[in-house]
Amino acid sequence: MSGPTLELAGIFRQHGPAYRKAHPLPLYQHRLMQAIETCRTEALGGSVEWCDRCQYSHIHYRSCGNRHCPKCQGAAREKWLDQRRGELLPAEYFHVVFTLPEPIAAIAFYNKEVVYDLLFRATAETLLSIARDPQRLGVEIGFFALLHSWGQNLHFHPHLHCVVPGGGLSADHDRWIHGRPRFLLPVKVLSRRFRRLMLKALHKAYAAGQLQFFGDLEPLGDPPAFARYLAPLRKSKWVVYAKPPFGGPQHVLEYLGRYTHRVAISNRRLLALEDGQVSFQWKDYRDGQQQKVMTVSAEEFIRRFLQHALPPGFQRIRYYGFLANCHRAEKLALCRRLLATPCSTLLPQPAACRDLLATLPATNLRLCPQCGIGTLMRMQLLPCHGPLPLRLDSS
Repeated sequence: MSGPTLELAGIFRQHGPAYRKAHPLPLYQHRLMQAIETCRTEALGGSVEWCDRCQYSHIHYRSCGNRHCPKCQGAAREKWLDQRRGELLPAEYFHVVFTLPEPIAAIAFYNKEVVYDLLFRATAETLLSIARDPQRLGVEIGFFALLHSWGQNLHFHPHLHCVVPGGGLSADHDRWIHGRPRFLLPVKVLSRRFRRLMLKALHKAYAAGQLQFFGDLEPLGDPPAFARYLAPLRKSKWVVYAKPPFGGPQHVLEYLGRYTHRVAISNRRLLALEDGQVSFQWKDYRDGQQQKVMTVSAEEFIRRFLQHALPPGFQRIRYYGFLANCHRAEKLALCRRLLATPCSTLLPQPAACRDLLATLPATNLRLCPQCGIGTLMRMQLLPCHGPLPLRLDSS
């Protein structure tokens, strides 16, 4: 199967120099663009590989490893999924989405690290506190949260995707309590708690001088103006969306494999680059999920993509409750004992593994792309011909 004819790297190579000249960028965005432009090219060096069956040979160039690069997410995804396989529990899994209202998203645009961190904290406290409420589940839950900052049209749209098992540990940790079938926690209650916690955290961050304002938001540097700006949000409806459960542990990896290591736009959605205009496919959720084509200038396309670049070192996947890093192994062992489930039943079946592996490019498996049977052998190393891009944490 041939790859996409148009790639993000090609758009960056052709229009990136002019964009960088016209727009001052922080160093990490310069490095991001350099990484994507040089990914799997002779600039990074590589190796000559030879098939031990059909004698086919080719040059395999190194990948940049940048977490924003569309071509580098397959291997990162598989590594992450390998780490998650042993953490699955025999329960339904729920997908809950917490979205920032547009006025707060506008603040986040200029304060990504601060507001993203507040978003994680408010979301985690919302889920953990509502689940602990004796009038709800009355349990300690465990979940991970994944940050996405884009919509299908590449506009700025920060939201968190949370994947939560349908149940948790009792307060005394003596039993596992299952949630109601096809129901986790009341969305309206989650929405109100999330709204209160997020607004409280924003006011605290503002008082501590942690927020900066530019452009149309510059007047918010005045405390009364900031208070007036947030006041309508105290009564508005905040979007918290709980999707139907997507099955037990056998279905989780398949779901996560498609979802966790996305970037703002994949190469397969890019359609054309003509006369300085980029056309890409997008799904309009407000119009019955219709597939549409959007065309913007290359300059606007690059601007939209770069606004989703994460601050250096920022962790975009975080773990909470009994999945928190500090006690994950201990709490998972307890959950399994209480559920009395053999570890072998928690792992995906061989057929599911084969289906997942089939979604990865053959080159990642080191199989010969020509005959599909032989193994590629490394015969010669090729040196790097340019500066190595900064490798960012892919989590």
